[in-house]
Amino acid sequence: MSNKIIPYGKQDITESDIQVVVETLKSDYLTQGPRIKEFEDNFAKYVGAKYAVAVANGTAALHLCTLALGVQPGDKVITTPITFAASANCVKYCGGEVIFGDIDSDTYLLDIASVRRLLEESPKGTYKGIIPVDFAGRAVNLEDFKKLAQEYNLWIIEDACHAPGGFFIDANGKRQLCGNGEYADLAIFSFHPVKHIASGEGGMVTTNDESLYKKLLQLRTHGIVKDNNLYQNSSAFAGESNEYPLWYMEMQTLGYNYRITDFQAALGNNQLKRADIGLEKRRTIASVYQKAFADKTFLRGQSGVVEGHAYHLYIIEVPNRKELYDYLRSHKIFAQIHYIPCHLMPYYRNFGWKEGDREKSEQYYKQCISLPMYPTLTDQEQAYVIELILKFYATR
Repeated sequence: MSNKIIPYGKQDITESDIQVVVETLKSDYLTQGPRIKEFEDNFAKYVGAKYAVAVANGTAALHLCTLALGVQPGDKVITTPITFAASANCVKYCGGEVIFGDIDSDTYLLDIASVRRLLEESPKGTYKGIIPVDFAGRAVNLEDFKKLAQEYNLWIIEDACHAPGGFFIDANGKRQLCGNGEYADLAIFSFHPVKHIASGEGGMVTTNDESLYKKLLQLRTHGIVKDNNLYQNSSAFAGESNEYPLWYMEMQTLGYNYRITDFQAALGNNQLKRADIGLEKRRTIASVYQKAFADKTFLRGQSGVVEGHAYHLYIIEVPNRKELYDYLRSHKIFAQIHYIPCHLMPYYRNFGWKEGDREKSEQYYKQCISLPMYPTLTDQEQAYVIELILKFYATR
């Protein structure tokens, strides 16, 4: 084991994946073809949403959401500091203002109590929306957030990049899958290689709102429409007859080229077919970690395997974190840190954020470390990771 690199996350590319990509590369369409709609339809079905829009990456998905919801300069939106920067940056792309809540120290998710405090401290109408993140794969209880959002007339974007297949249990005892559109206006996913479903790059937006769905389709492709019923110029302008010619199209708003390719969609769609198998393997790996560390006083972590957790990451909080990180790397185990709190990034410090502003998030960051977690992690590799961690703390 000492000569093998064990990363914190890793894609699983099978011969079947390679075959569908090659078939698509040999087809008539490399982009804007049938594979994209096929992937969208299957993904919408997987999460239980009415609509899905495939895009270039998760960041593009977030940006399209804020555009579709009409975020304007000065609009205030609340999100968590413990997330990848894109969850906050999408608001800034539209000129909005990001306000960070704090996390719950037990779940690592955006603390609804901290969000309520922010809302109560300002006049109603101050805030426009909330972007909760299903961090590490643990599903946010969006039923509770939806009640709060309705009270203050806010929209919700669910950042579910870590949690396809994850769920929470609602007040009626029903499983609510991440991204199903039941409680969030829009939800987004990522298909980066370390995610559950890999397409190289790629993302998806899901929603149950038809009007938002149509906006997303337009914004994804330069703001262009190709629909006789939606054209604003007259048919006389468009051609020499009373009908719009087949080549006609209109740019009606400022959009972007956020399209995904057909071969990426083919890969993502093929990976989707075995998504549940990978999810169960992740939960098995989590249960092994939980059992190994259950009675260890040197760490703080989530107790028990959490129902509905999708386990994109397996995180523990430990003392001597930097020493453990270096020790594991010296044995070719590339653990990772997720994440440096967004509000302490130099860019966001420019807006007045400073150390001490979000104490729970900052305390979490000082001790967190993400252990190897991916479906092809072998029992032997996981046992080696556990052995080294126990060995490290046995001498301290």
